[in-house]
Amino acid sequence: MRNLLAAAAARMGLASRRPPRGSDAAIAARAFDRSWYLRTYPDVAEVGCDPLEHFLEFGWREGRDPGPDFSVTRYLEAFPEVAAANVNPFVHFLTHGRPKAAPPESPLGFRFEVIEHLETVDDRLARIRSAEVVVGAEADLGAALTQSRGALAGLHVTFSHDDFTANLGGLQLTIQREAARLAQLGRDHLHLYCARHWTVVRTADEPEALGVVWNGRALGAFEPAAIVRVLTAAADGDASGRSFAIHSLLGHEPDEVADILAAAGLREGVFWLHDFASLCAGFHLLRNEVEDCAAPPPGSPACGVCIYGPWRARHLRGHARLFERLSLTVAAPSQVTLDLWRRSTDLPAAATAVLPHALLALRGPAPVPSLKRAFRIGYAGLPVAHKGWPAFRALAARFGNDPRYEFIHLGARRDPAMPFRFEQVSGGPAAPRAMQDALLAAEVDAVLVWPLCRETFSFVAYEAVAAGCAVITGPDSGNVAAFVAETGHGQVLPDEAALAAAFESGTILQLARARRRPMLYDLIYSALTLDLAKTPTS
Repeated sequence: MRNLLAAAAARMGLASRRPPRGSDAAIAARAFDRSWYLRTYPDVAEVGCDPLEHFLEFGWREGRDPGPDFSVTRYLEAFPEVAAANVNPFVHFLTHGRPKAAPPESPLGFRFEVIEHLETVDDRLARIRSAEVVVGAEADLGAALTQSRGALAGLHVTFSHDDFTANLGGLQLTIQREAARLAQLGRDHLHLYCARHWTVVRTADEPEALGVVWNGRALGAFEPAAIVRVLTAAADGDASGRSFAIHSLLGHEPDEVADILAAAGLREGVFWLHDFASLCAGFHLLRNEVEDCAAPPPGSPACGVCIYGPWRARHLRGHARLFERLSLTVAAPSQVTLDLWRRSTDLPAAATAVLPHALLALRGPAPVPSLKRAFRIGYAGLPVAHKGWPAFRALAARFGNDPRYEFIHLGARRDPAMPFRFEQVSGGPAAPRAMQDALLAAEVDAVLVWPLCRETFSFVAYEAVAAGCAVITGPDSGNVAAFVAETGHGQVLPDEAALAAAFESGTILQLARARRRPMLYDLIYSALTLDLAKTPTS
């Protein structure tokens, strides 16, 4: 692919990085995200192409996006006449102001759409394996670890599926909070992840380099054996002040993990249930990404029809090996998550604990808007299927012209095929209250939190309630349903038909701020593993 791209670039003269020319280029340049494009598609940078010219000539035809807020594929699917005309969809969007109306859902439903575009695990791994990784020198890693906060006496080692400093999400934010507390305490923090971001547990015959983050600084990728040798040399002496937490085993090989920890003198630590990867390679427990499966017995007919079925045994064996070599306290962010895990596995936990990622602290009454305005229903987060975007999209398509309702999407990027109000919200450690403040400022009455999968916690649900919003959810949403049922901050509806019926009849209007007169809350965040000492274990 790179050779073909380089040849094409040479023919076009793109390698000279001359400024884009033409009316399309002038139009697209105003909204095109050059730095994002080069980060997302590094092959373009490698051959020296001007990113805008590459996108206009090749990129959109290959399904590449001009930035995080516009999907070429989604736009062409929503407006087939644009695809038929062979027009650049991004330029069309900028010049014609599309969309004018929400595109119709498939008559077979959004779940059919998800399955239609389903990528097998084999295909995902083939794509992941094709990525190139530059492996760093062992001496460089050893030199970096000498820059220590406390001579590694208080070393804390964490494992997850990616670099928490470079990616945004609920799991990454929790590790960032754990890292911030470690820095306050003057303790060293070594974070390890699979450099090529595998989506399954690796086996011993699948060697991979591990990405290393040392005290918040990304050092690059190193061979696991080199990490073991460096730790063995650097972390000698008393290990009583050290600790570890496995936030995700995805991309890791269990014996490698245990060997790295042994090099630091560690065997007893914490295994977090941020998802259900210890029960299945489909860590959301979504059969074919569309239906909650509740972790049936391995080898069941339900596993036989799922893309994750052939990979489930690998995950069960991998986690069994991990628990065999280590003494692990299993920590869950909610009781409902721990209960499901206990019902579904016999992994020998040394102890178990429940520690929510955040708690609500009462602040005071929320402002009360007029009852005369439309009921504002919000969706908070990325527009992805497993978080419930299709359910929100279907409501907007059906009730978007109903004067009783106003639909608002708040998140880091919009769905360009949807016409309703969008508020850009980017959170993270620097702006932990960003979503909460945006929901309050927009006076959103209720937030639809309708995930297809069982949420182990759901920051969105807590942020919504903290901002005075009600939460509308379904019965298969895990801790979201448990949270709403326990606190009364919203409604748990039995299915999508009941959801649509509540909007049709208007009974959902009982959740309006003016009728509920809600309170506002502050969110008190946990530092995860470092707070477990205050939490009873069983």
